[in-house]
Amino acid sequence: MPRVPQIGKQLIAAVALCALQIIALAGPTAHNDEPIVLGMSAPMSGPNGAYGRQMREGVEAYFAKVNEGGGVRGHLLKLVARDDGYEVDRAVANAKQLITSDHAFALMAFYGSASSAAVLPLLDTYSIPLIGTISGAEMLRDPPNPNIFHLRASYGDETAAIIRSLLTVGLKRIAVLYQDDAFGQAGLKGVKAALSQSKIELVAAASVPRNSVALEPAVAEISKAKPQAIVLVALAQASAAFVKQMKPVSEQTYFIALSPVGTDQLIADLGKDMARGIQVAQVIPHPWSDRTKIAREYKQTINHYAKGAEISYYGLEGYINAKLVTAALERAAPTFTRDALIKALRSGPFDLGGYQVNFPTGSNSGSHYVEISVIGADGRIMN
Repeated sequence: MPRVPQIGKQLIAAVALCALQIIALAGPTAHNDEPIVLGMSAPMSGPNGAYGRQMREGVEAYFAKVNEGGGVRGHLLKLVARDDGYEVDRAVANAKQLITSDHAFALMAFYGSASSAAVLPLLDTYSIPLIGTISGAEMLRDPPNPNIFHLRASYGDETAAIIRSLLTVGLKRIAVLYQDDAFGQAGLKGVKAALSQSKIELVAAASVPRNSVALEPAVAEISKAKPQAIVLVALAQASAAFVKQMKPVSEQTYFIALSPVGTDQLIADLGKDMARGIQVAQVIPHPWSDRTKIAREYKQTINHYAKGAEISYYGLEGYINAKLVTAALERAAPTFTRDALIKALRSGPFDLGGYQVNFPTGSNSGSHYVEISVIGADGRIMN
């Protein structure tokens, strides 16, 4: 048997490595009756853990319903959800593990602007789609990354609706409490842009560190400005702590929060009496209402497949996300490749039960849906 020269061995090894890289970039293909694995990273523990747990419940309930009916063309859907504690480094590590060890076909329901931005290089490296980020940050939308698909409206959409609502009732002295990270900066930018349309400037803006309730400096800074309304661009724990400290010194001030706050979590942290009157921008339909088909379907599915799980906005968002993923997989069938899934997502619109999603050419924003809700008596969320 002839010997292969050393340089020939090196060439063969290089070609083999290149082939493996091409296969990795093309992404896995679901064969026969193999399950299709979807990977998720979100806070499941700690002060923000309710957000991830509620989303996971919504996703798993819908997948259970689909699987009971035989899955997608015989392929069962499997969610692998990992806890990142709302920490960027952990989210990136989770994404790597989901792709390389858990063999996720696609990623979904990642939580947070900074975390989603940090995993963008992985999406590009592996040509893997991320469907449904819990972020409205413009930096994830402009320019649009071809591998990321946003289910919810942008923070620009939310803040425009918030400012219209405040100006309509004559409130012009507006301040912002913002989380000192990508989410907070995006929300602050959106408020300033919306106000500039009416030639109005913020009276004050103050920040709170990420995953912190060190709010004394922010309370002092904003209270000096005597605002009529304060926009809360922070998660529930920090927003609740701020409201508790701010209300005694500014009883007549309106508070209005962006959707990531999690309305039911804010009520739990504040208590029903103190939460009363706070407004929240919502990018998902009211989950307790029967006005939309998707909300009715979500409640029925949760009650059947996730008994004991609470109805919530984040639960419904996870459910809608799972329904979008499933609908796109159905359109991609029988070619179960990542490229086929991405093309299917681009083939919208998708009517998910009164909630419309469409990814037009040159955009990765699937929805501009925003409504303003208010927390009423006994902690009821009204819209």
